[in-house]
Amino acid sequence: MSRGGRALIRLFPFQGLQSYAACQSQAFMKGVVSFITGTGAALVIQSVFRKRLPYPPQWNILLSVVAGSVTSYIVTKRETEKCNDLWIYLEKGDVSQLHDAGRSQKPDLIKQNKYGDRIE
Repeated sequence: MSRGGRALIRLFPFQGLQSYAACQSQAFMKGVVSFITGTGAALVIQSVFRKRLPYPPQWNILLSVVAGSVTSYIVTKRETEKCNDLWIYLEKGDVSQLHDAGRSQKPDLIKQNKYGDRIE
């Protein structure tokens, strides 16, 4: 662990800080990997359709980088929200404040009798 990380732990002795930092690090690495993968996939797709897409090479590269950036943003945002949910859970232990809890969920449509058995 770096010197700055140890100083943060001394300032904030909360036990969940290390797991939150590990989660954020993993989220950012997933973002980097998705950028590389998205850019590469867009380049491959454009090379396959080269005859139908008569763009100059610099436009192909620009479109690929934009596609990779959008993919990276989406992945990193989703993973960071998961890390924020983890932080709230570790700090408060309250699941009701998580992002997924606020979204509407479909009610369970399985009918049960008074003994808990499913009715088809």
